[in-house]
Amino acid sequence: MLDIEKINWEKVDNLLPVIVQNVNTCEVLMLGYMNQEALQKTINEKKVTFFSRTKQRLWTKGETSGNFLNVVDMTLDCDQDTLLILVNPIGATCHTGTDSCFSSLSNQPNWVFFSKLEQLISARKGADPKSSYTAQLYAEGTKRIAQKVGEEGVETALAATVKNRNETICEAADLAYHLTVLLQDADLSWADVIGKLKERHQ
Repeated sequence: MLDIEKINWEKVDNLLPVIVQNVNTCEVLMLGYMNQEALQKTINEKKVTFFSRTKQRLWTKGETSGNFLNVVDMTLDCDQDTLLILVNPIGATCHTGTDSCFSSLSNQPNWVFFSKLEQLISARKGADPKSSYTAQLYAEGTKRIAQKVGEEGVETALAATVKNRNETICEAADLAYHLTVLLQDADLSWADVIGKLKERHQ
């Protein structure tokens, strides 16, 4: 639970820097600023609200576009002068239509890439089987997808057994892809798997 009493408002001249991050993809979406009123509104309504320095007023992200940033969790940094908010974004965050205001980053972090790949694989469900290999797999059904996971799992194990580094990487990539398709076919996601790992870790 965020303890707002710890915030050093004087140090930040009453404008708290706020980093917004996608809770699912880990992608940094944007940076904004909050005064005390904006922070309280964010806490109360569970939608990120900033203080606009150009308009000199409170500004709830998505108030005109509908692309709200729904709050999942938030925490202060060790100096109590910067806030990190984890969100479930609705639509694009940036006014240019991209997911992130930092989308021009040329080297996308690995887990951001993987999360977006999962989203792409999910979007292929119900698509024309001729449009992509993924759509064809979905059309062939759960049994075929599961068979591919089994095949790729064995091939990954065999490549690792003979210590073929490059082949192990290739087969593991095939396995991760097909397992992602299988999860999506079952209306599950890697978030469900990670949740179970977290539960076991505790």
